[in-house]
Parts: sequence; structure tokens; C-alpha cells
Amino acid sequence: MSLIMVGTAAPILAAEGEGHFPPKAEDFWLPLWQVGGFWITRPMLLVAISVLVLCTWLLMATRRLSVVPSKGQWITEQVYDFVRNGVAKDMIGSHDFKPFVPFLFSLFVFILCNNWFGIIPFLQLPTMSRIGFPIALVLLVYIVYHAVGIKRKGLGGYFSGMVPGGLPGWIKPVIFFLEVLTYFIIRPLTLALRLFGNMFAGHMLLVVFIVGGYELLINPDVMMKLVAIPTYLLAFVMTIFEALVQFLQAYVFTLLAASYIADSVAEHH
Repeated sequence: MSLIMVGTAAPILAAEGEGHFPPKAEDFWLPLWQVGGFWITRPMLLVAISVLVLCTWLLMATRRLSVVPSKGQWITEQVYDFVRNGVAKDMIGSHDFKPFVPFLFSLFVFILCNNWFGIIPFLQLPTMSRIGFPIALVLLVYIVYHAVGIKRKGLGGYFSGMVPGGLPGWIKPVIFFLEVLTYFIIRPLTLALRLFGNMFAGHMLLVVFIVGGYELLINPDVMMKLVAIPTYLLAFVMTIFEALVQFLQAYVFTLLAASYIADSVAEHH
């Protein structure tokens, strides 16, 4: 596992074989091949692989449905029930949640699969650590919760519902401005940056431990080689911890998406 990360991080470790230097933006550019005027990058390939993996899993698990489920069907049902009842129903409410379950389920399994790519040998890159992918997912959530709110309440009712009733007239414009800022800028921005930041930071932390262990291991000093052992043990512990963080970030993203949808379909602010 460490050799993959060592190879990925090699350009960051040294310049022309001498010393170390801070990483630059181009060090994170991972092109594979060019098609016309466009480059296919490693994160793009991993996203395509994740779609193939998820489609294969769902088709295989549901092709022979039965009252007494197989192991694959049971696991799939548990994941689906987790999103259906633990996220959609709890956040949106029993009256309105059903139309949004497929969307939220797709979000959760897609993000989780791509996050766990960061700890799978020979892949080892959480694609959500590339800001473009969280932004694309946030745009989907953004469109859904605004479209649902406008459809449910009408354009005027949707915007007027952002201001709670009973406020003094002089403060309503201020509250309206803050709510518009929250709905249209702060929510999507924080949703994307939270997922991106956690995945990027976790990936860099694993790189530090694994590449640091490699540097100690190739050091001619015997004592340095011995220090590489606890370094790799810490890398293993951090990998397990990162798997938990990756799950939690997929859950938090889906939970917040559900809460935004719930806010849009609610009758009152």
C-alpha cells in the first residue's frame, strides 16, 4: 500500500534528488491520457470505476429478490434502510420523505465509495479530495432543494418564507438578505468545502505517515530504519481512523442535504 503513495508523492518529496520543497498545484495534476483537447485524469477514472462498481453491486444484489434475503441482498437492504429511515425519514418527515430516498441513497453510496477509494490498495485516492467533484454534487443538492421549495410554495412564497413572521419591519430586509446569502451561497459553499477539506486533509495525513516511513526505511542509519516500524504502525492506525472519517463525511453530506430539502418542503420557516 505504501509504495503506491510513495510513487504518487515522489514529485513532492525532492527536487532533482536534492532536499525537499513544498508541494505546488501542479503536483496534484494526475493526467492519464489525452482525448482530443481534453485530459482524462486519475480522479475521473476513479469516479467512472465507482459508478461501475455501484451499478454492478446493486444489479447483482437485487436480481433475485426473495423474502429470505441472500447475504448481498441483506447488506443492500441494510444500507438502503439506513438512508431511508435514519436520514430521509428522520430529517424530512414521514409525510414527505419518500420521493427523496433514491436521491439521498445515491448520494450516500456514491460519496462513500469514492471516499473509501482513498484507503483501497492500488487506488488510494479519495476522489472527493478534488474540489470539482464535491462542487458537482452540491450543485445537484442545490437544484433539488430550491426546485422543491419553489414548486411547493411558489416563487413568492418561497422567498417570503425566508423571513419569520412577527419581526419588526425595519429588521426584515436585514434578515431577508442574510437568509438569501445562507440559502444561495453559504450552504452550498460550506457543504462542498467540508467534504473536500476533510478528504484532502486525510489523504495528505496518510501520505505524510507512509512517505515519512519510506524515507526513514531507506535511510542508511540503522536507528532511522527502526523508527520506520512505529511510523508504519501509525500509518495503519490512521488508515483505519480515516475509513471512519470517510464514512462520517458521506453521512454528514447526505444528512445536510436531507435537512436542506426538509427546510424547503416545510410549511413554515
